Parts: sequence; structure tokens; C-alpha cells
Amino acid sequence: MSSKPNPLQEFRDTRKIMNEKIMNLDHLGIKRFFNLDTNTYKDGALPGKTKELLGLVASAVLRCNDCIDYHLEQCAESGFSKEEIVDALNVALVVGGSIVIPHMRHAIATLELLEEEGTLSAPLR
Repeated sequence: MSSKPNPLQEFRDTRKIMNEKIMNLDHLGIKRFFNLDTNTYKDGALPGKTKELLGLVASAVLRCNDCIDYHLEQCAESGFSKEEIVDALNVALVVGGSIVIPHMRHAIATLELLEEEGTLSAPLR
């Protein structure tokens, strides 16, 4: 009996492999960009946790499902609840308009996978 493929795990695995291949190109500009991206989400005037939520909203508005998955994972690991994440996705919907709806569908499917894994915080009460 084969188990159902987990698209979130497939994303994680592919991202890891491809990031390693990109880094192995040993291109200074690419390495600098990746470093800039990593450092952007560290604590500064805004906490890193808040920056991840901002990254999620920007990713949804820009309609990048890979980025949405990445930031959903980071938001879940940072302790955001599903309710908080959905509220942020509402901001993305209002800013981006109806073109964001297919990406919200993708985000909700990923949130369900994170819930199944037990990665999401308990709901706010």
C-alpha cells in the first residue's frame, strides 16, 4: 500500500537539493543575494517573526507558491497560529485582489499539512 505523496515534503526536499546546486555554482552575486535574503528575516527594528509574516503577505501578493510555502513554514515555526496566518492572508487578498485566490487555496492546503504535522500553534482564545 503506497502512501499519499506529501507536496510540502516534496517542496522541502526539492528546495534543499536545488539550493545546494545553486550554491555549488560558486557565483559571488548569487551568494550575496542569498545572504541578503537570509539576513533580512533576522531580528532588527522589527522582530524576525513579524518579518516572516510580512514575507508571507508579500509572497501571496506576488503569487509565488514556493515562497508562500517557505514563509508558512517559517510563520508556523515562529509560533503564529492558524488564525493569525489566515488574518495575514486576508491582508494579502485585499491588497492583491481576486488574482490571489488560487494562491490562498494553495496556502490553505499547506496550512492543513502543517496542522497534520503538529507544526502550527494552538488557536487563539
